This record gives sequence, structure tokens and C-alpha cells, in this order.
Amino acid sequence: MLRLITDFDGPIMDVSERYYQVYQLCLEKTKYPDQQVRELSKAEFWQLKRSHIPEKEVALKSGLNAEQAEEFAKIRKQTVHTQPYFQYDVLVPGALDALTKVQQAGVDLVVMTMRRVRELDYAFDKYNLGQFFPENRRYCLSNDYVKTRDIEDKPLLMAKAIKELPPVAETWMVGDTEADITAAKKHGVKMIGVESGIRDRTQLQSYQPDLIVANLQAAVDFIFSEMKLGN
Repeated sequence: MLRLITDFDGPIMDVSERYYQVYQLCLEKTKYPDQQVRELSKAEFWQLKRSHIPEKEVALKSGLNAEQAEEFAKIRKQTVHTQPYFQYDVLVPGALDALTKVQQAGVDLVVMTMRRVRELDYAFDKYNLGQFFPENRRYCLSNDYVKTRDIEDKPLLMAKAIKELPPVAETWMVGDTEADITAAKKHGVKMIGVESGIRDRTQLQSYQPDLIVANLQAAVDFIFSEMKLGN
């Protein structure tokens, strides 16, 4: 049997608008009343995020000073994963078709995300995604989990999944960050990076996934061709 473990934000959800809305808020909250700042366009901002440019540098590029940049980064960290902003997330085009194809082929489908339970439930309810992932195939953080760094936390989730899930002949992971690649490689899981999320190809390449493709749909097509599943 084949198992596909997919990250949530990036392969399935497009979070760019949420991050941009929070960027605009942070800029508004940290600039001085009469200060001239340069609000980045969404395209400019998202390219910086995908290039893994630090928050403080994003603030400086927007015309804030070093002290303001500290405050900007602090507000951003406190805000970006809070409930009012999750409403801005939308499905990545083609993601639902890809999940449907995987489910119909009888592949064991697992979601593995750094979202907390309530954050994942919100999106599942909004987009009816529970149909693809029974509760015992959802690996996320508890609501009171104290995060360290994704690149350290995600391998722990992967270890938990491997311990709890029934063995299968083949497992693939799809994700959009260095944390996904690290988690997969640490546990000997084949890894496909997708460019539909928060890291660009250059950032993904530096962590050496097995393959980089455009999105979840392309990843599923590749896996199915490798495993000779479906059409």
C-alpha cells in the first residue's frame, strides 16, 4: 500500500493573503504618525517571504528604522497565527482535485502540519476537508503546544506518525518548507517539494528534496506515474 503525507499550508492552503494582511497591519502599527513608509506590493512582499528574508529586513525595506523593525517582527510573530487572519487563507488551485484523485486510488492520505488543532479544524470546517483526512490521519500541534522551531518540531510529528500508523510498502511526503524536507529525510521518507507555498525553488533546493514540482497536483501525478497508479 502507498501512503501520502502532505503538509497543509503550501500544498493545500494558500496563506499568502494572510501573511500580507498581517504585514500591512504591522507596518501600520509601527510607523510614526507622519512617517513616510513604502508599503510593499503583495507580489514584492511574498517574493521576500519565499526567499526566506528575515522579518526585520522586510521592515527595513518598507522604510522602518531598526528599532521599529524589532517591534514589527514582534507584532508579526504574535499576530500571524491568530484566528482573525485565518479567514484570508484560500485553497491552492487544483489541491482538491489532487486530494480526490489520491483518495479514489485508495492511497492512505495523511496531513502533517504545524497548525494547532483549532487552526486546522477552522480550515477543515470552512472547506469540508475532513472528508479526506479522518481524525487518526491528522498530525498537528495541540492547542497548548509550546513551539520551538518548525525545523525541530516537524520531525517530532513525523516520528509520532511513523510510530502510530500501520506499516505500508511506500511513503511519500509533499511539503513546501525546509521543515518538511528535514522531517522526511530524517525518517527515510521520499520527499517532494512544491513551489505553491512559502519557499521558492532556490530555498527548497538547498535542502535537497528528491524532487521539486509546481504544486500538489503535479506531485500526485508524479507519484502515480512512478507507482503506476490511475491515469
